[in-house]
Amino acid sequence: MAQAPLTEPFTIGGVTIPNRVLLAPLAGIGNWFVRLQARRHGAGMAYSEMVSSFAIHHRNAKTMTELLHIDARERALSPSAPVAIQLFGQDPDVMRSAAATAVEHGADIIDLNMGCPVPKVCRTGAGAALLRDPELAVAVARAAREGGGVPVTVKLRSGLRAGDESGVQLARRLVEEAGVDAIGFHPRSAQVHHKGVPDYALAARLVEELPVPVVLSGGLSDEQRVREAYAQTGAAAVMLARGQLGDPWLFGRVLGLRSDPPEPSEIVAELEWVIDRAIEHLGPDRAGRYLRKFYPWYLTQLGCTRAEQQTFQAAAGIDEARVLLAQLGSGTAAVLGAAV
Repeated sequence: MAQAPLTEPFTIGGVTIPNRVLLAPLAGIGNWFVRLQARRHGAGMAYSEMVSSFAIHHRNAKTMTELLHIDARERALSPSAPVAIQLFGQDPDVMRSAAATAVEHGADIIDLNMGCPVPKVCRTGAGAALLRDPELAVAVARAAREGGGVPVTVKLRSGLRAGDESGVQLARRLVEEAGVDAIGFHPRSAQVHHKGVPDYALAARLVEELPVPVVLSGGLSDEQRVREAYAQTGAAAVMLARGQLGDPWLFGRVLGLRSDPPEPSEIVAELEWVIDRAIEHLGPDRAGRYLRKFYPWYLTQLGCTRAEQQTFQAAAGIDEARVLLAQLGSGTAAVLGAAV
């Protein structure tokens, strides 16, 4: 059977997704306005950043008001496109409670992180650590289904280290025993994080073996690589992650909505949009600190040097960053080397 084009809808557990190019869950990044941005540029679905099931269960104020926030504009932009909230944790009872709360806040799909390689997550027994305990992983996924009552997906790594296929083995069990509706698969081991070449042949094997959609992640940094990996693996869809940071136009290029890279004026306008939304989300003081990690993604696209990027990151606050951005927009990037 011929592989469906990336522009064609597909379903996860009965939920229809209008195309096959999704925003991956990005820890510490994928808040409501980052998801909204991805949707503005064509993403069929956007996953939230990783949210602690324990923080939800214990009603942590920041988690409840910020991380679980689904903005009305996410729905208004494309009412048919769902929002997925990604949870992490290793306690089935806590996960059951957290999934129920996430759905109360509007989640259409619950995604479980069983692939995060960061030590502070793995030390708790969550993330990629669950690859070592498939019985517990299945129990956590089953609890999420029971608590949320919506489709559940799981994002996995291929294994804990090179040559380890525990992620593939766990994927089978999650589908067969926990009723998971789709697998997000990053075919690199947790040990290498984002380094090395993804094993797309392994991903293709998993696609052949599973009766549910497999969504491919890892190494999808430009439109050519996305299309090649999609064709090579036979995946149901792809997730764009680090490749679209500062370049949300990648969604449109992959989907054939545009062919050219963004003009400098578009990049400046997009960063202005991000600054405005960050202020809306966090207030000007917190937004000024939060945006320090965002600036280099856009400034790299504009050809700014590392020193120029650091000038942005050292800005005393939003007002100073806006002055620098206005200078970029007027074609005076050279002044970034001097204090404002």
